[in-house]
Amino acid sequence: MTPRTLGHTGLAVAPVGLGTVKLGRTAGLKYPAGQMPASLPTDDEALALLCAARDLGVNLIDTAPAYGSAEERLGELLPRVAPRSRWVICTKAGETFDGERSHYDFSPGAIEASLLRSLSRLRIDQADILLLHGSGRVSDAEMLAPATADALGSLKRRGLVKAIGASLSLNTPLDPALLDGLDVVMVTLNATDRSGEPAIAVARARGLSVLIKKPLASGHAGAGTLAGVLSTPGVHAAVVGTSRPEHLAELVRAAVA
Repeated sequence: MTPRTLGHTGLAVAPVGLGTVKLGRTAGLKYPAGQMPASLPTDDEALALLCAARDLGVNLIDTAPAYGSAEERLGELLPRVAPRSRWVICTKAGETFDGERSHYDFSPGAIEASLLRSLSRLRIDQADILLLHGSGRVSDAEMLAPATADALGSLKRRGLVKAIGASLSLNTPLDPALLDGLDVVMVTLNATDRSGEPAIAVARARGLSVLIKKPLASGHAGAGTLAGVLSTPGVHAAVVGTSRPEHLAELVRAAVA
């Protein structure tokens, strides 16, 4: 896969990124029956997945505090697979999961505390990308309140993260001014949900990089739809969630077909 550079950030990512929710959490996820295992993969199974990512050219690792134990497991396992410089690590802030339900706090203090916890769990000094973890329960305007946007900028200036942005809910019309100062946005786009296209156009016009979440509609769409998502103007990478090396290989093949 030919890497794509995320605008002015200088970060180069393969067009397929690996989402890691399945490494740390099984509860409360929307996947078709039979596609979400009842238990988390073992360390050996997780290592096999990460080794497959390395061998396939996948370098974007997408995680979050809301993904259960995923950050802690990645902190232990990623160095066993490849050096830190091999990975582009994207984590999030604003949502936590207590095992049964999510909790949201986008206050500046909470965002900083979340990033510091993530860095500790991931065993790194600097995250490559930090996204606010958007949810349908919180509007993008509430999530990207001026104080929170300023806090993101401060974390970047302090060198704790290279690029900042938001995983958008798009549950209300997007105010383009909300994207001021951001480097990256993440939006939903797949064969059955094209609602992210206007936001992608806005981001592209403003020089922001775009990551896609749910490109396979949470497992309801086939691998063959991935190439179409990635061919959308302005899209840099699509994050896929899987715990099986052979599935990741299938998705990479589909993306470059």
